[in-house]
Amino acid sequence: MAGSRLNAAPVAIVSKQYCSPEQVVLTVRQRPQTVTGGGFVVTEDPTQKVVFRVEGCGVLGSQGELMVRDGDGAALLLVRRKEGVVQALSINRKWKGYSFDYEGVKKVVFKLKEPNSCWARNSAIRISTEPRRSGGAGDWDFEVQGRFPDKCCTVVDHLGRIVAQVEKGMRSMDVYYVVVKPGVDQAFVFGVIAVLDNIYGESTAC
Repeated sequence: MAGSRLNAAPVAIVSKQYCSPEQVVLTVRQRPQTVTGGGFVVTEDPTQKVVFRVEGCGVLGSQGELMVRDGDGAALLLVRRKEGVVQALSINRKWKGYSFDYEGVKKVVFKLKEPNSCWARNSAIRISTEPRRSGGAGDWDFEVQGRFPDKCCTVVDHLGRIVAQVEKGMRSMDVYYVVVKPGVDQAFVFGVIAVLDNIYGESTAC
């Protein structure tokens, strides 16, 4: 599977604007909550241009709510955790990612199921998209494999093809790399990573 590659045809979930025809390596730098309210910044190598900014409850003031912005600060993706009694009793809590159109209207573009207990924490995290990508085969389109806290995990599609990989930085766990395959929507990938960051109590959590 490690050698699998996606077709270069764009897999646009948030926007085709964030689908590169080439493989892209992006650097993630987590921000300290005590100074900036947490979250993380995503930059492009080797220019260090800011591509995305991700904000959590330390900035937004609301638990279970995340925002992915572009490098200029425009909102791209709002991600919310579904709350309520039914969700509290469920094995899998659910998150929904909403994109914005040119008038600022939100629409659901993906849903993610979060393991809700210590014994389920090591199970695969699965994501479904709107519209569905798997052609109705199963209830998911993408899956996170490996361990995000160790910065060693992979996002694959429903055919097992690699979409993105999270890799350790050389010096600090606060800095790590994300390799996004050709044609894959980078904004979507970082929407998923924002949720993983929050699930495991990192920079976007309170």
